[in-house]
Amino acid sequence: MNAGSTALIVLGLFFVGGIISFVKQGMPKGLIVLVSLGSVACLVLGFMRLEVGS
Repeated sequence: MNAGSTALIVLGLFFVGGIISFVKQGMPKGLIVLVSLGSVACLVLGFMRLEVGS
């Protein structure tokens, strides 16, 4: 696991926490969708960058 993949995974998980908080606060759905897309993108890129077997 390198620093880049770790940073992307941590950022994605941070965004997931933000999504949960925004839903509880009743924020607009558009904002929640935007943060959700960012979270999914960060998590997918983080897991794709993992160097398996190294």
